[in-house]
Amino acid sequence: MDTQTMDAYLRDLRARQEAVRPAGTPSTVSYPLGEQGIPEHVTHWAHTVPDRAAVVFEGRTTTYRELDALIARLAGWLRSEGVRPGDRVAVHLPNTPQFLVSMMAILRVGAVHVPVNPMFQAAELAYELTDSGAELVITVDRLLPLVEQVRAQAPIRQVLVTGPEELAASGTGPVLPAEGAGITPWSVAVAHPPAPQHPTDLDALAALNYTGGTTGLPKGCEHTQRHMLYTTASSANAMGRGADGGFVALCYIPVFWIAGENLGILSPLVLGGTSVLMPRWDAARALDLIGRHRVSTMVGTVENYLELLDRPELADTDLSSLDDPMAVSFVRKLSPEVRHRWLAAAGPHSVLREGAYGMTETHTFDATPYGLAGDDRDLLAEPVFCGVPVPGTDIAVVSFETGEPVPLGEVGEILVRSPSVMTGYWQNPEATAGQLRDGWLHTGDNGRIGEDGCLRYLGRDKDMIKVKGMSVFPAEVELLLTRHPSVRTAAVVPAEHASKGQVPVAFVSLEPGAVLGAEELEGWARSAMASYKVPLVRIVGEFPMTATGKIRKVELTERAQRVAEAG
Repeated sequence: MDTQTMDAYLRDLRARQEAVRPAGTPSTVSYPLGEQGIPEHVTHWAHTVPDRAAVVFEGRTTTYRELDALIARLAGWLRSEGVRPGDRVAVHLPNTPQFLVSMMAILRVGAVHVPVNPMFQAAELAYELTDSGAELVITVDRLLPLVEQVRAQAPIRQVLVTGPEELAASGTGPVLPAEGAGITPWSVAVAHPPAPQHPTDLDALAALNYTGGTTGLPKGCEHTQRHMLYTTASSANAMGRGADGGFVALCYIPVFWIAGENLGILSPLVLGGTSVLMPRWDAARALDLIGRHRVSTMVGTVENYLELLDRPELADTDLSSLDDPMAVSFVRKLSPEVRHRWLAAAGPHSVLREGAYGMTETHTFDATPYGLAGDDRDLLAEPVFCGVPVPGTDIAVVSFETGEPVPLGEVGEILVRSPSVMTGYWQNPEATAGQLRDGWLHTGDNGRIGEDGCLRYLGRDKDMIKVKGMSVFPAEVELLLTRHPSVRTAAVVPAEHASKGQVPVAFVSLEPGAVLGAEELEGWARSAMASYKVPLVRIVGEFPMTATGKIRKVELTERAQRVAEAG
């Protein structure tokens, strides 16, 4: 990569981005309380607004005073169990306040937070515990048998067990076995004398966030508290948020995901706001919480918002505080129609938008379409419109072959450079060297940057389909197909073809009551897209799904080959 060429390219991009950046959102990052550790932020709020709600969960509010005390006592227990700076501690919990307390206590003692998916089966759990080297696991009682099952395969020496509602209104503690070596109940740990607060090393390893790829073994992304702090501050800056207590997040996406960590843990605690946690999605409960606690932001699937729109109590719910609802298009795509239905119900202040472009390696919040929804330009542009980089982040699109910036409007690989890019992959220097080069993270994503300086995401490079040498991006074909009024969801994958190299195959579900044949939709597609993009179509009733709500395209690819061979 030629440094002078890249510098000139970035100067031009930044000028274009400043011209469209929403008013009130800066181009440089600023930190609400300065550059200090995340647990120190909690202590600050405990001293200045001790009675403000830090976490709301299942009928119980935990104030900042209470949260800070719990963190300090759990940190004291961790130290008594021999946890030292750099040691990895696994947090194997669903959405509960105990997750927040555990993460902050781990950071307070300088140890490494390892969030582990509570939906894992034994082999998956054993892999991440062994790969991270976590010797202490914090889990819930219903998952304790699974932890015990893998204990012989992993380096576990101590397990801390809580009940899922121990910090809820019910206060129900864990159900523990009559006997069990190396098992401590939560109540004992948080009764320990508090650990003193020590200055945080912002650049020390603080978390291993494992990638959730559908192929290959997950890799631990090494993140520091500086990464966490930058992500929180830059995303708040990009959306005009301040540390005034007004950030109230409804979080039902899993907090073991790094996106859930940002929404339900880091942003509320850094900004002195409130995390309204839900253990699982429930539309009626969500509406009640939004109105009761003056929720300002949430992230949900398009299906979640459609379910809210269909609730009879929506009309009686006060949505005036909800000024930044964000969607993720896992299955259904966010469309102008869905947005305008939401605006009609919630009010003009509540513009439903896609969340952000990012990945686990970058701490997930690199570019945002916030404030760029005028005339639905973000939804009508080619998929997926990601907007401008957050303050302090640079995004480039370069040639996969040469690494040099491509002209505006051309497709290439998306590169990200920011203060929250991972340090590397845990114990995997080869993979690290493949993605981190010259200060840039090579994402492997296809994208283009328009004349306005805004990023468009076109999908993973490995997902691109080559038809007689022409590039077909599944996300683009999916968007075009879902513009047919009878199409509910489309998932496009490749199949090998003797004369074309590859062909796109679309698996499509229909809107309720719609009648549409595969051949009819293929005919419609010929009028909506270039001929080489027109897919073979199969109508399906449902899709194979991952545990985290995404379509399992690996399984569809196996079926697609049979479709192509059949004609």
